[in-house]
Amino acid sequence: MYHSFSVAETIKTAWNILKKNFVPLIVYSVLSLFINEVVDFFKTFFLIGDYVTKFIFIFIQLVIQCYIGLSFYKLILTLMDRQYYEFELKDILPSFKMTFNFVIIGLITGVFILILSLIYFFADRVLGISSIIEVVELLLILYISLRSIFCICFIVDDDSAPIESLKQSFEITKDNFFKTLGIFAIIISILVVTLIPLVAVISLFGLDEGKRDFIFRLASYCWVLLTFPFIQVIIMVTYRKLVYSHKDVDDDIAETN
Repeated sequence: MYHSFSVAETIKTAWNILKKNFVPLIVYSVLSLFINEVVDFFKTFFLIGDYVTKFIFIFIQLVIQCYIGLSFYKLILTLMDRQYYEFELKDILPSFKMTFNFVIIGLITGVFILILSLIYFFADRVLGISSIIEVVELLLILYISLRSIFCICFIVDDDSAPIESLKQSFEITKDNFFKTLGIFAIIISILVVTLIPLVAVISLFGLDEGKRDFIFRLASYCWVLLTFPFIQVIIMVTYRKLVYSHKDVDDDIAETN
């Protein structure tokens, strides 16, 4: 049976997928954190060098983070579809082409942010209307982020090129912008709701005194492990449901979860 896109159904499906696959998602999240920490550790040594060395290491760090992000999305997709087939480790590892396409998306995002920063600088120093420009830029960033958020999903699922993936993301969100905005609001709520108890515990027991940096770093790890898997699952389920809705075909996710 065909299902139109529904925010409530999307969250329900994402929750069911998370419950069924909690252990592999948490394990992969821990591995991702560990790899990022190792990269950050080595970054301290490389950033002491010249600008060329810094740039090379930052680029390598970007590639590693893109690879980890893609592999997590690929894992979620595989777990969602695993009832249809068995999978191996190689099935959740992204190709070099996928990683390169994601890196290009990251570079495009960086250029976009740089252009907005230059416009803000010009508006502030020359025109003196920085407040208005700041509001306009924030709204523009929110709009473009919501319309393009699923480009990574298309890179993983369809092996799409960077520009193609952006066009596909804009296409499936064309008639569901406010519903996508609702999903985004729920994601923000999850981040806030899970953060409040951690901050409360730290303040209540005075854990922010003494080894403050260590406690806050530990709390940030807990926060990521509590939120990251669920949020990524929500994004991937939203992507799949938007694709089904856009193509006007049966919603396999809703039928099987």
